[in-house]
Amino acid sequence: MSLKSINPTTGMTIKEYPEWNHEQIHLQIEKSLQAFHSWNETTYSDRNHLLKKTAKILRDRKSEYAQLITQEMGKPITQSEAEVEKCAWVCDFYAENGKKFLEEEYIQTDANVSYIQFSPLGIILGIMPWNFPFWQVFRWAAPALIAGNVTLLKHSSNVPQCGYTIEEIFSKAGFPDNVFRYLPIRSRTVENIIKDARVAAVSLTGSSYAGCETAKKAGEEVKKVVLELGGSDPFIVLPDIDLEYTVEQAVKARMINNGQSCIAAKRFIIVKDVFNEFQHAFTEKVKQLVVGDPLEKSTEIGPLARKDILEQLARQVKQSTEKKAVILTGGKKLENYPGYFYAPTVISNVKKGMPVYDEETFGPVAPLIKVNDEKEAIQIANDTIYGLGASIWA
Repeated sequence: MSLKSINPTTGMTIKEYPEWNHEQIHLQIEKSLQAFHSWNETTYSDRNHLLKKTAKILRDRKSEYAQLITQEMGKPITQSEAEVEKCAWVCDFYAENGKKFLEEEYIQTDANVSYIQFSPLGIILGIMPWNFPFWQVFRWAAPALIAGNVTLLKHSSNVPQCGYTIEEIFSKAGFPDNVFRYLPIRSRTVENIIKDARVAAVSLTGSSYAGCETAKKAGEEVKKVVLELGGSDPFIVLPDIDLEYTVEQAVKARMINNGQSCIAAKRFIIVKDVFNEFQHAFTEKVKQLVVGDPLEKSTEIGPLARKDILEQLARQVKQSTEKKAVILTGGKKLENYPGYFYAPTVISNVKKGMPVYDEETFGPVAPLIKVNDEKEAIQIANDTIYGLGASIWA
């Protein structure tokens, strides 16, 4: 079996990578454990220096890495460049502030001396998503490494080039062998890694289902686990808004990363007094979005990252319209593009029981929900199984 890197703009395979077998994984965990014993003994100054070198490499080769992100998962190039910049920032942030975060905290007790000490755990397994293929890795790895842990990355199977490139970046910065390693594996292999006694903890960013499964397996092994899961964030619009500004921010909040962000605004809940006005302005703004090759600077909406994501989004919209939701713009695959493109969509008359109301929509689709007042807006905002964030505009 192999991991395929597919360009979602064209649907063509860029490269294939062999998937590791059980023996290769077992050997790598052992190498990582040995690396931990020495990495744990390095000074904070040593680790600080390497993280700063990592940040410099990211900035110096920003254009190259941004192009890789865009070609492998379809993010518009200007957003990919911003993602690489943010990764450099997070490396600098933990290089500059990690020592303060790790200082012992003294507390008052009946004992002579009482304090909390922060010690590295060992091997940290990171299970990371494709939608921010650099950022999600660096914001997890930087604090783990500065604290003296070593890291194993299980990246999403559709971004193997990003996985290997990130490993290369840490290597070029001077991190010792096996302190950071990418594992070219699929999700079915993760359970055995979590069960491995040499792995100390797990961090996952992904779907709610993946989070539940990971938490269950980590819990059975009594291992620490950190989860960031799916979201269906409400964007509540109350009367007396600055319409132009609110609409501008609403479009950005929904369409960033081609609509594929867990913390994006995904349900627009609008009080009836301003509904028609907001709906018209928002729809007109969405119609103006530039769809095209994500490597072009002018492109605002590129392809979805995978074909199955495109099909899922098309299903959600279709089933919602069958239940009387109304498409104001978009609502279809863009067949004139060879890749996984879906038209930026605004869908109104959205009610409970429709997929665009009940489920997380991962793509450029904005459901509009009319409510009577602020109280009903809050009730609908909370009428979801998802967490993460929310915003109120007034």
